[in-house]
Amino acid sequence: MSLHTSLGIAFPLIQAPMAGVQDSGLAIAVSKAGALGSLPAAMLDAQSLQRELQVLQSSGVPFNVNFFCHVPPADTIHVQQKWLSTLQPYYQELELDPATVSSGAGRRPFDDEMAEVLEEFSPRVVSFHFGLPNKALLARVKARGAFVVSSATTLNEALWLQAHGADAVIAQGLEAGGHRGHFLSTDVALQSNTLELLKQVIPHVSLPVIAAGGIADAQGVASALHAGAAMVQVGTAFLLCNEAKTSALHRARLRDVDAPTALTNLFSGGLARGMFNRVMHELGPQNPSAPAFPMATAGIAPLRARAESLGLDDFTPLWSGMNRRGCLDAPAADVVQRLMAG
Repeated sequence: MSLHTSLGIAFPLIQAPMAGVQDSGLAIAVSKAGALGSLPAAMLDAQSLQRELQVLQSSGVPFNVNFFCHVPPADTIHVQQKWLSTLQPYYQELELDPATVSSGAGRRPFDDEMAEVLEEFSPRVVSFHFGLPNKALLARVKARGAFVVSSATTLNEALWLQAHGADAVIAQGLEAGGHRGHFLSTDVALQSNTLELLKQVIPHVSLPVIAAGGIADAQGVASALHAGAAMVQVGTAFLLCNEAKTSALHRARLRDVDAPTALTNLFSGGLARGMFNRVMHELGPQNPSAPAFPMATAGIAPLRARAESLGLDDFTPLWSGMNRRGCLDAPAADVVQRLMAG
């Protein structure tokens, strides 16, 4: 039996979880169209997660819930002060007081509280980014019968996931938008594009491998499946969908299919792929003063909010994969059908 059939879906397609630009609405629309919709939970508190899972479970369709499982850094006042010093000219320009900056991280790792909420529901798939949670937490997830997957950016990470309890591996190529899923090494020089990563991973792991990164049309899907992937995961192509919560500023930039992208640490402290905006041009996509993931978020969030209120995307994370040619201003079901054509 194929992996997608065993998961109860018609197509070998997963909608990538995209925190900040979607909720359960997109996940349900994708699942009703025959693929596997995903809910990103890294930016939700326990109460919000419970509400979203209630909506998903009542829909009656299979779904994936995604969590981050990073270890928050032992942040210091000095590191935050250095970051705010770098951002100070922008605070002055926008007439904001850096003393009011919150110390919040913006993204939370999977923990006991989130596991307790999850146990009230029965997601068919639970996926993780940045490795896997500890043994006790992972056991709680598996006790409910969930199929567990996580992202790998190298063969070493794929082998680690296999050894530590994953049921499938997402091979995340360098073309992918949003946060890199690396967790053993953050050196992108060790990472590969999607098709090359599939060639490295598939012969050496016994788990199903899901291809992610740069897949935006039926030809891309076919290429990944022909290379041996059991399924594909697609994110960027869904960003313009009617059901997505992508902002008007972000949508406008996504329509420029030739605009370059870069890996940047300015918005969260972790490397993530997005389109260039003012702050990326002026500070460089990767700036050494940015705190480690996810602590950079607090410093840049007030700038983003003020600029967006003025109609500017100067400090907005414009997450995008390298291939935007599959983005469609249409219902999510239309994107699913286009990706699965043939």
